[in-house]
Amino acid sequence: MIGRLRGAVAEVGEEEALIDVMGVGYLVRCGHRTLQRLPALGEETLLHIESQWSESAGLRLYGFLTREDRRAFVLLQAIQGVGPKAAMAVLDVLSPAELASAVAREDKAAVGRANGVGPKLALRIVTELKDKPITDAPVLMSAPTSSAPSAPAKPAPTGDAVAALMGLGVAEVNARRVVEAAAAELGEEATVQALIKAGLKELGR
Repeated sequence: MIGRLRGAVAEVGEEEALIDVMGVGYLVRCGHRTLQRLPALGEETLLHIESQWSESAGLRLYGFLTREDRRAFVLLQAIQGVGPKAAMAVLDVLSPAELASAVAREDKAAVGRANGVGPKLALRIVTELKDKPITDAPVLMSAPTSSAPSAPAKPAPTGDAVAALMGLGVAEVNARRVVEAAAAELGEEATVQALIKAGLKELGR
């Protein structure tokens, strides 16, 4: 099975990329977060590949920019009810480090932000990934302070920005695409308003 591809980016679609390796084009399924971080057409990229075979679909290649992304993808699919599509959706809203942190906090709401992942499946994910090596980096946990109820987690700016754009009639896939691109450009400190403004500009509105 194919485990890695190094080649030029020939085409980029909504759910896949065509990678030209010495004249052979490999169609690789990728999440939106990966597709947005690919280099420009014609430039070289390195993708870590998870190869899967089924009698109905044949060979399918799933591509990731890091080994940790690929590892998280494999771990997620080991959970009952999580297929490739759901695993990709989780990794579109949470990096492996963010997923590890959410699992450590038992934050099913963070995992449930993924498209197609309901509360029950989100709970199963954070439960079954406990103590699994999602990332090589240590997971930082805040020390417990008191028995008083903790304040609700602050919603992610990207999630709010996507929701706002969808409220303006933008399709979810396009809203996520422009918001993720804006977040990558503006940095972690970008506000919801800044992400919305950049997203609208990208959409030509």
